Amino acid sequence: MLDKRGIVLALFFGAVLFFYGGPSYLFLMLIFFTLAIAVTKYEYEIKRDMGLYEHERGWENVLSNGLLPSILAFLSPFIGPMPFIGSMAAVMADKFGSEIGVLDAGDPICILTLKKVKPGTSGAMSKIGTIGSFAGAGAIAFAAIFIFNLTPTDALILTFAGLAGSIVDTLFGVFEEMGFGTKGTTNFICSIVGALIGYFLIV
Repeated sequence: MLDKRGIVLALFFGAVLFFYGGPSYLFLMLIFFTLAIAVTKYEYEIKRDMGLYEHERGWENVLSNGLLPSILAFLSPFIGPMPFIGSMAAVMADKFGSEIGVLDAGDPICILTLKKVKPGTSGAMSKIGTIGSFAGAGAIAFAAIFIFNLTPTDALILTFAGLAGSIVDTLFGVFEEMGFGTKGTTNFICSIVGALIGYFLIV
């Protein structure tokens, strides 16, 4: 799923997570990668026929998804694990929403104009995609209950933090369609939103 440079960067981020955050941080990231691969492979034949299936990702994708979690792991002695979990929930929500949303039989709508657009358009939302986003964030939050000993209430808050991050990602996706920013920058903003909500609502 990753090219050579992507693998090298992923290994570097994994080392940062392990040495500064500990095994729990690395384990949650591994769960993220496992779920990301699974949801990408889901109905891949349909996505391929639509021209929306990305089999191999590069270092830019790894950087946008892994940079902030690695920084948060480094800062974890001072800020705790909640911002890290929130950022992971947000990125997972975005991933699930994107990969599942394109399969929605109904056309998605632009989040700003509320007009129908074609599947795969940045800045668009669909019912199935939104449900997928919530499920993706929830999967990370649920895993964190066992890995980080979260309470169900904290996990629910982080689930909504992840969903909020994916919605902001969609909003900035509108500007991406206009030529401002890239998928990487919107992913990074998504992770920031999840981290901030996780920090201010729980810490």
